[in-house]
Order: sequence, then structure tokens, then C-alpha cells
Amino acid sequence: MQEHFRFAGFMGKRVHLGVSGSIAAFKALEILRLLQSADLTVSATLTESAQKFVTGLSFEALGASPVYTGMFERLGGGQESPFGHLEPGELCDAMLIAPASATTMARLAFGLGDDMLSCQALAFPGPKIVVPAMNPRMWNAPATQRNWLMLKDLGYICIEPDSGLVACKEEGKGRFPEYEEILPVVLRALSPQDLAGKKVLVTLGPTREQWDAVRFWSNPSSGTMGACMAMAAWLRGAEVTVVAGPTSMKFHSGMGVVPVQNARQMYEACHDVWADTDIACCTAAVADYRPILHGEGKFKKEGSQEGLTVRFETNPDILKSLGESKREGQKLIGFAAETSDCREEAQRKLARKNLDLIACNRIDQDGSGFGVPTNQVFVLDNEGRREQWPPLRKTEVAWRLWDHLLLA
Repeated sequence: MQEHFRFAGFMGKRVHLGVSGSIAAFKALEILRLLQSADLTVSATLTESAQKFVTGLSFEALGASPVYTGMFERLGGGQESPFGHLEPGELCDAMLIAPASATTMARLAFGLGDDMLSCQALAFPGPKIVVPAMNPRMWNAPATQRNWLMLKDLGYICIEPDSGLVACKEEGKGRFPEYEEILPVVLRALSPQDLAGKKVLVTLGPTREQWDAVRFWSNPSSGTMGACMAMAAWLRGAEVTVVAGPTSMKFHSGMGVVPVQNARQMYEACHDVWADTDIACCTAAVADYRPILHGEGKFKKEGSQEGLTVRFETNPDILKSLGESKREGQKLIGFAAETSDCREEAQRKLARKNLDLIACNRIDQDGSGFGVPTNQVFVLDNEGRREQWPPLRKTEVAWRLWDHLLLA
């Protein structure tokens, strides 16, 4: 799982994981581990059918506690739990049912309480997330589709299954979704929604400036810092649009993504949405200059041992142009990647580009900059607050930057 999905800091929050009968039940063990990596405490319930695929002992061994395996059975360790059907609703902040079989979906839709998991769901007052997994014909059955719509009407947070090859070798919709689709939905349900109602634009990654048919001018930005900013904003309730240069980053389906290649395309994409945006965060490592194209084909050296001269022209300054057109109420965050003292450069860019907040990092230092999961930033805002942060994971840097902006 890529770095920008690995948010931690949810210590003190609890999630109850329900597992029902599907070949995808074994994937619930990895979901357990991912939830724990976010510092969450996890309890679990396995239906009778789920236990044909995985055991309660497996969940206990990985740290889930308590683990329920039947309505009238003892918990692991032998203690009685006469009110086990009520305990998740009293102790947990969210409930995740993954995978959810067709039978479990029907129980939830019609409010049945004939096993431990369905009783716990009926008594659970908080956010309830359902992740189906089943054969495509079962998924497409009219009864299943009716139940799916009913769950949405009842307020369940419903994650659509994927399409593709399933365990029985059929193809179609019904596959268990990728973990990157599930974990963020759980974390969003547990996060403060202090960006709800806000439209956020995030630029990320490098730009590639072509100079012949096969060569380009670029930099090694992976887009991780921007992806962390986008993910943190989405977790906190924002409607997020990402303008992404060439990058291998995955993005949650809840975000809008506009892929671009060069600086001029990124400029146009940003200005297309800027007027209707509340906050823009420009993390992209945009090339300041672009080579003048060397013809339409591939440049040939033709055996020449002489050097090559490539001429450049200036690219538009995206951040500065957004700052110049910023209306009252809009916020603009900039990033600066430097190889010398950040403080002076951050101060200069904050004023010259009409920013509300800037984060500057040294890319010539270990653990800060391109291609690493951590960053060490100097933060400056237009209220005069100045902070030098120690090396932190980029997910934490992103979360703190949104805190910093919202408290301004």
C-alpha cells in the first residue's frame, strides 16, 4: 500500500470488523492489520459461514479483541458475554463488514437479528460500512440489488465491489475491492469533518517537457507529498480534485483526478477549476522551463561527437497565477523545494505569490524531499507564524498543514 494511504494517529478510536462467508474472508485479516497500523483498536465478529474460511483464532492471534464467533458462545479466553450483541455499539466508533455476503446483506437490509453480526449491526448507532464480495450472478440478482439500495437508504456507507475475475473463474462485478478503497472510507468515518463542504484542488508530481519525440525534461518527484495532502483533505470531508503530473500514485475513487503531462496542461487544468475552488494546494514540482521542440521526430546524433545545445523557454508560473486571481475567501498553499536556506525563500514566495501558507523543505538532506516517505519542513503563513518541523512522515506533515491552515 502506498504511503499516502498509511495515515496513523487514530489512537483511542475503535473499529468493529464483521466478517461473513465468502472466499474473500481471508482478506479481512489484512484489513485488521491495516486498521491496527492506523493505531486503531479492533474487535471482530465472524459469522458461522465465515468460520468455514477463516478462524476466530487467526484474528485473536493478530490482536483483535474481543473476537465473537457465535450468539451464545464464549469469547476467546472463555469469559461469558451475555451482551455481546450490544458491546460493539457501546465501545466502537465505526463498524466495518468486509466481506459482506449476499445473505449478510439481506439480513442487514431487512433488519434481521438471527446471528451475532446482524444483531450487532442492528444495535450499532455509529457509521456502518459494507463491502460486498460474491459471484457476479449473485451480485446482479434483482434481490441483491434491491438489498443494496435498501442499505444505502438505511444510511450504510456502501463500497461498490470491483469487476474482474472471481474465485469461481467467472468474470464480472462482485470482486472484493482493493484495500486502498476500503481503508480510507473507514478513516474518513473516524476523522474530524472540518473540511466538509470545501472544494480542494491539489497539484502533484513532476511535469514532463518534451524536446523530441522520445525525450523529456523533468525531475524525480514521485507525487507522494501531494497525494498525502489530497488524502488528508478527503479524509477530513473535502471534495478533492487532483491535477496529477506523470506519477505512479493511486487515488481513491472518491476523488476527481485530472492527469496531465506538462506545465502548460497543468496550468490550464488548474485554472479550469480554480474559480470554483475554496483551497488550492500546489505541491507539484513544475518545470520552470521547457525545451524548444527539436523537430517532430526523434533526434539523431548521426555519429557526431560534438555537444548538443538545447534552447529553453519559460513555462507559466501556476502558483503565482492562482495567487493573482485569488478571490476573497479562497486559500492558497504553496510548497518550495530548496537546496539552501528555506526561510528566506519561503518568505519571498509567500509575499510574491500571494499565498496563505507555504511549506519549504530541503531536498538535499536525507529523509526530506523526493522519493522518501518523510519530510522536514519550514512552515510560514501570512499571519507571521513561523515553525520548523522535525522529520515527520509525509502523512503527518499533510495532516498538520491542514490543521495549521484551519487554525489561521
